[in-house]
Amino acid sequence: MNSSETTSETPTLEIVDPTLPSPPKSKKGSAFWFSFLAVVVSTFLSALDLTAVSTAIPTIADQLNGGENYVWIGSAYALSSTAILPLSGSLADIFGRKPIMLLSIAFFAVGSAIGGASQNINMIIAARTIQGIGGGGILNLSEIITSDLVSLAERGLYQGMLGLTWSFASGIGPPIGGALAEKASWRWLFYLNLPLSGMSFVLVIIFLRVKRPEGSISEKLSRVDWFGNLLVICGTTLAVIGLTWGGSRYPWDSPKVLAPLIIGLALIGAFILYEAKVPKEPTIPWEVISHRVSFSGYWGTFVHGITSITIIYYLPVYFQSALLSSPLRSAVQMLATALIIAPLAFAAGVIVQVSKRYIPVNVAGWILTIVGFGVMSLLSSTSSTAQWVGYQLIASAGTGIIYSSTLFPVLAPQPVTRSASALGFYSFIRSFAQASWYFQKLLVFFLIWIEQAWGITLSSTVLQNQLKKNLPEAFLTRFPEGLQIAFAAIPQIKGLPEPLRTQVRVAFSNSMSTVWKVMIGISGLGLLSVLLLKEIALKETTNENYGLKDDTKEKQGGTETTVVLV
Repeated sequence: MNSSETTSETPTLEIVDPTLPSPPKSKKGSAFWFSFLAVVVSTFLSALDLTAVSTAIPTIADQLNGGENYVWIGSAYALSSTAILPLSGSLADIFGRKPIMLLSIAFFAVGSAIGGASQNINMIIAARTIQGIGGGGILNLSEIITSDLVSLAERGLYQGMLGLTWSFASGIGPPIGGALAEKASWRWLFYLNLPLSGMSFVLVIIFLRVKRPEGSISEKLSRVDWFGNLLVICGTTLAVIGLTWGGSRYPWDSPKVLAPLIIGLALIGAFILYEAKVPKEPTIPWEVISHRVSFSGYWGTFVHGITSITIIYYLPVYFQSALLSSPLRSAVQMLATALIIAPLAFAAGVIVQVSKRYIPVNVAGWILTIVGFGVMSLLSSTSSTAQWVGYQLIASAGTGIIYSSTLFPVLAPQPVTRSASALGFYSFIRSFAQASWYFQKLLVFFLIWIEQAWGITLSSTVLQNQLKKNLPEAFLTRFPEGLQIAFAAIPQIKGLPEPLRTQVRVAFSNSMSTVWKVMIGISGLGLLSVLLLKEIALKETTNENYGLKDDTKEKQGGTETTVVLV
C-alpha cells in the first residue's frame, strides 16, 4: 500500500438517509463463496480451540501439576495471539492475504501437536504460545479477507455469518472439552485440531484465489515496520505478564509486577507515537485511530473483549465450584450462552445492513449486557436451573449484539485502502482485552489506594482476592501463598466433608457475584462509548488491490466503484 494512495483518499462523513435508494449489490459467484468458505472454516478452527480448552483448564492444570502457573495455559495463547496481530495485518498488506493465512494455520497446527504431546506445564505453555501466534493470525486474516471480498454496506450479513461460526464453535467447544477432559483425555483437544488444520489449509490453498502484491521478497521485507512491531510485541508481552502476576502471584507493589507493567504500557504508548511520526508504511497509521467515530468503535470493542471473555472463562468456574458440576455438565450448562450469541450476532449484522444505522444496535447491546451482569450477580450456590439459564440469556444477548456491531463505526470513517490497518488494530484491541480475562486488574493498579482506604475491590483479581476472604480457613490452608486458588480448588470440592463443602460452595458463589458486579461497571464504560458515535454512510466499495483474481472492476473519475464478483 503506497502512502500516496492512502493519503489522497479522504474519508467523507455522510449522514445516512435511509430513504435514498441503495446502489446495486454485487453479484457473488462460486469464486466468492468458496473463498468465503475457506475463511469460515479457518475461523471455526481457531474459535473451537479457544472455547474448548477453557473448559478443560482445571483438569489440565491438575494432571500436569500446574500449580501457580496454571493461568498461563490460557494466558500464553492470548498473549501471543495479541502480540502478533499488528504484524500479521502488516504482513498481509505487504505479502498478500493467502500466504500469511497459510503460515498462521501452520503455526496453529504445530502448536496443537506439541500441546497434545505435552508432559509438563512448561511444555504446554510453549505449545499454547505457538498456537496463539497461529490463532491470532487466523482471526485477523479472516476479518481482513472478508473486508476485501465484501463492501461495508453488505458486511452485516457476512459479519453475522462469522458470528454464527464463532458461536457454533462456542456451542460445541465446551461440551467437547468437558467430555474429553472427563471421559477420555484432554490431549485429544489438541490432536483434533490437526485434521481440522489440514482441512483448513487445503481449502485456503485451493479456493482462496485472491490477488497478491507485486515485488520481490527482499523488497517486501524492507517495507515491514520491524521496529514498530518489536515495540508492540515487547510492550504487550510485558504488560500482560505484569497484569497476570499482579494481586495473585505477587503483591501489586512488588517490583516484579510494577516493572513489567509500567515498561510494557510505556512501550505500547511509544509504539503509538512512533507509528504516528516515523515509518513510511506504518503498521497502524495514526488516522486509523484518531477519528472520533473509529475511536468509539475501538473503545466499545475493548470493553466487549473484557466482558465476553469473562463470561466464557468464569461461568464454568461458577458451575464447577458453586453448583458442583462436572466439566462436561458445565459445558452443557454453557449452551445457554453459546446458542443465544449466534442468532443475535447475525441479527445485529443484518439490522445494520438493512437499516444502514449502527448506533441503535450498539446501544441495545450494551443495555442488555449491563442488565445481564446485574441479574447474574444474584446467582448463588442454590440457584435454580431457570435462574442460571435465564440470566445467562440476557447477558449473552447483549454480548452477541455487540460482537458484530462495533466493527461498523471502526470502518465507516476509513477509506477502503485503510481497512486492513483498521481491522488489525480492531483485532488487537479485542484480543488485548481478552488476553486478560483479568485485564480489569489494570483498574486495581490505578485505584489500589482507593481499595486500601475504602475497601473497594475491583478487577478480575476479584475472584482470587474474594476467595482468600471468603473461603474457610480449613480449606484455604491447603493452597500455598501465591497459588491461583480458583482452578486449583475446583477438583477438590466434591471430596470435602460437610459442612466444609457447603461453606466452600457458598464462598465461591459470593466471590463470583463480586466478579459479575465488576462487569456491570465495566459494561457501563462500554455504553459510554456510544456518546461519540455518529451515523456515517457505509461504503459500497472494496479495496481493488486485494480482491478475487477474477474480479471485474471499473474506475470512474479515479474513485473505486462497486466490486462485481463473477
